[in-house]
Formats: sequence, C-alpha cells, structure tokens
Amino acid sequence: MSTVTGGELLLRALQAEGITQMFGILDGSFNPFLAKLDDYGIRFINTRHEAAAAHMADAYARISGQPAVAIGGIGPGAANMLSGVITAYAEGSPVIAISGQRRTPIIYPDRGGSFQNVALLDLYGPVTKWAGGVRHWHRLPEMVRHAFRAALAGRPGPVYLEIPEDIMRGTGEADDVSIWEPRHYRPGRPGGGDPEAIRRAATLLCEARRPHLHAGGGLSWACAGDDFLALADHLAATLTTSLGARGVVPEDHPRYLAPLNRAGLETVRREADVVLVVGSRVGELDTWGKAPSWGAPGTQKVIHVDIDPLSIGLNRPVDVAITGDAAAVLPALLEAVRSRADSSLTPVHTFEQLQSFQRKWQQQLDGAVAGDQLNPGQVVRAVRAFFPREAITVLDGGNTTIWGVCYNPIYRPRSFLYTAHFGHLGTGLPYALGAKMAAPDRPVYLISGDGAIGFNLQELETARRYNLPVIVVVIFDRGWGMERSSQMFARMGGMVETELFPGARYDKVAEAFGCHGALVTSLDELQPALQAAVDSGLPALIQVMIEPGANLAPPGLMDFGNLVYRGTD
Repeated sequence: MSTVTGGELLLRALQAEGITQMFGILDGSFNPFLAKLDDYGIRFINTRHEAAAAHMADAYARISGQPAVAIGGIGPGAANMLSGVITAYAEGSPVIAISGQRRTPIIYPDRGGSFQNVALLDLYGPVTKWAGGVRHWHRLPEMVRHAFRAALAGRPGPVYLEIPEDIMRGTGEADDVSIWEPRHYRPGRPGGGDPEAIRRAATLLCEARRPHLHAGGGLSWACAGDDFLALADHLAATLTTSLGARGVVPEDHPRYLAPLNRAGLETVRREADVVLVVGSRVGELDTWGKAPSWGAPGTQKVIHVDIDPLSIGLNRPVDVAITGDAAAVLPALLEAVRSRADSSLTPVHTFEQLQSFQRKWQQQLDGAVAGDQLNPGQVVRAVRAFFPREAITVLDGGNTTIWGVCYNPIYRPRSFLYTAHFGHLGTGLPYALGAKMAAPDRPVYLISGDGAIGFNLQELETARRYNLPVIVVVIFDRGWGMERSSQMFARMGGMVETELFPGARYDKVAEAFGCHGALVTSLDELQPALQAAVDSGLPALIQVMIEPGANLAPPGLMDFGNLVYRGTD
C-alpha cells in the first residue's frame, strides 16, 4: 500500500490520458503535483499569463489533434485563464482547463470575506462543454476521465475542473482508486453514418451539374482532407472552406476559391445545384448559408455531414443529414459515388470559368500591392514566399489578419492558426509557441499587428526560456489599423484614440528578453532579416515599418465589414 497526495493522483490520471505537458503559472496549491512531475514524465510549461497558457494549449491541441491541459491558480489565476478558455470554446478546441480552489469547507456556501474565493464553476459553466469540481479525494480520477470524455465527445471543446487545495494536498491509499486508460472507458471514433443516407447523398452528387464542396474545422479534426479532395476531384466540384479550416484544401488547388474572394465564391455557391458541407455549422462568416450568397432552399440541395447532430441543419435546412465521423463517412461516400456509372457527368462550371474567377481575384490582389509605398500585402507575400509549404502560419490582428488571409496561402492541413470564430486579439504569440511545441520540426511564423502583439508580448520571455524559435513579424503602422478603417468609413471627421506611440521598438523588447530582434524599413531588407532570424536559432521578432495609410483598405475589408458589423441574419 502506498500513500499519495491528490496532486500525485492528478498526475497519474493525466499520464493515463497520454498528457506529456501542461501550460500554466505556478501556484502554491500545485506543489503536491509539481514535486512529482518528473516521476510521471509530464512537463510543466510556466508561461507569463494564464490566458496565454490557455491559448498555447488551444494551439497545441489544434496542431497535434490531441487534447491539451491548461492550469490556472486559485482565484485570480483561474480568472486570468478564462479569456483563453472562452476562445477555445469558440474555436472548438479540447482544452482541459484545471485550476486550484480554496478549501472545501469555505467555498460553498461562501462565508464572506474568504481570500481569493470566487464561484469558479458559475464563471466557467457558460463557456465550456462541462464544468465540475472535485469534492472527494477518491473521485478525482473519475472526474478527470469525465473531463476528457466531455471535451472529446461530438464537436470538441474545452472543459473545466476545479480542485480545492485540501483535496490537492490530501492523501489516500493509491490502491483505493482506479486509473483507467482511455481505451477502457472512452468509445472509439464514431461510426460512418447511415448507409441509406450515404446512398442518397451519392445519388444527388452524381446527378449534380454544379456540385460544390464546403469544409469546416471538423474536417481537420477528422484528418479526412484526402478523401474530401478525392471526392471533389472525381466530381470536378468547386471547393471552399470556412476561415478556420484553411489548409484542408491546398489553396493553390485550381478549383478552390479563397475565403475573401467574395464575388467568385458567392457566384459558385449561389449557382451550385448540390452542396456538400462537411464539419461546418455554416456560420456568420459563411453568411449563415443563406441566399443570395448561397442558393435558395428548395432549388439548391444540401448534404450535411457532421460528427455533432446539433450542428446539422443549424442555420439552413438540409436535404440529406449524415451524422458520423468524416474520416469514415467520406470514404464510404466516395466509394458510392465511384460505383455509379453516371458519376462522371461534366459540371456546368468549366475550368475556364473558374480560372476567370481566380484571375479577377488575383488582379484585385496585385492592384492592392502596386506602387512604391511599403504595403502590408507586400510584407505578407514576401514572408509566405520565404517559408516552405509545410510551415505553420499564425495570424493576429485586425486589418493585418485580412492582409494575411489574402496574401498568405495555406497548403497543408493543421498549418493555420487564427481565432476565426472569436477574433480575440493577442492569441498570436501564444498560438505560435503552442504550435512549435506540438510540431517542433516545422517552421512556425506569426504575422501580427502592432496593437495585437502588445497583449502577450511578455511571452517572448517564455519562448526564450523554452528555446522555441518562432519567427514573429510585426506590421507596425503605429496604431489600431482596423479601428482607423472603421472610423474612416463611419465618417467621424477624424480619428479618436486610434494612435499608438510611434517610436515603440518591439524588436528592442525582443532583444531585452534574449531573443533576436530586427527593424525593417524597406521591402528589400525583409528577406535578409528573415534569414538572419532563422540563422540565429532564437525566437525572433522583426518589426516592419509601414505608413498608416497603407493599412487602411486591405482587399476584402468591405466584404468582411458587411458580414460582421452590418449583419447578415
């Protein structure tokens, strides 16, 4: 018989789940498990802010395809972590958020005046798939199992578990509790959907003259991109993705239309007679799947595949609903399509028509970066050209992100990180660090605005301490670029509080943290600066100076503004 603390019991449960690292900030209540980390092969990544820790866990999960753990301390630490968990909730990332809590005799009912005590379950409940508190030492492993089960069931998402300090420090006999590996309690991947529904879907696709395939983030989680592309190629169908799913289709595919190529993709979507939606709820940035951006229900048939039945038909009616894992549904659907003699009908949308859409979009992109003035699009295009196709891109900011979406194509699945559903500024640097930890052999670069980088700039020290050589490119226009654009379009008669200190030197901050820093004032300096950053072997920040006026109107800004700020309900 061996006696273990609640902290060690937590480590045993996490080890059984395959966790090898966790992200957070130290707290005295964590000492019982911190003292035993090495015994269980789990690494504690000590960040500089709990929100950044949750963002790192979010990124780690999205790149690795596995759940990740974020740790917050009692009271203020858990409160700090909340914004990172909210973002993971919006993005559908299985983050296991754990925090300390005050002793069980004083947390409920609140006696009043207890130090650092707040109702954390009430705080986290609305922004997690499940929130629970451990109240008995013996049930801690069971609660951990339930947390992982909830995070991974259906559409992934974060969960929250609070562990009071008396339970964390409490002891018991290890033989009195059971630690189970996932294979002993968690079901395997869901099935491949209703065979009859798959047959009906195959019939619709084979008879379509204008088939269109649209992918969401669920396709990335399922690792089903190859079958999705094979189906599209067999049907000669056009392709789009949600903003968060970029990369599941290589963005140089001849039948792919970029997310901000609104004229092209809305024409194709509107005229499609059959649409296959996989792993997407068809949300606001997809105009809710409604006409006139999409075809009208009744004239356009929709097949919707999703692992979560609550996501099917959420924003528009469907004609065939298939609940199942895309990794199983798509091979079955592809086989059913290929087996039909009439599956090779020539679509009405010819290759030449698609090329025309692409040429018009490319002309718009080329026009936006023409001229001698250093332009964010020029910067983004040069950065993308420097890194290999398999590099992981992270975007952060307002207008900077729009430039990034337009000029930074993504070619591989799980190669793009952005908070596409929540738009949370400051995710960029911790996302980049989490991505580098999940894929240490792949280049990781962040393109950020100068406003966004300020939210978590201190994580450069984390990058240096853990030797995470990410490359950060800050587009420095001395202010809040998207707010300048917004106020200009609103004709406010001037700018109100949009300016930042024009002499700020983020590259010097990077150097002060022990990282590589560089200042770039012209486009011909950028490639040598990128090479020097890579050659340094250090985390690096390159500050690129542009004139504020060059960042006011990225391609697609008006379309984006119409979608988000003026509404499409």
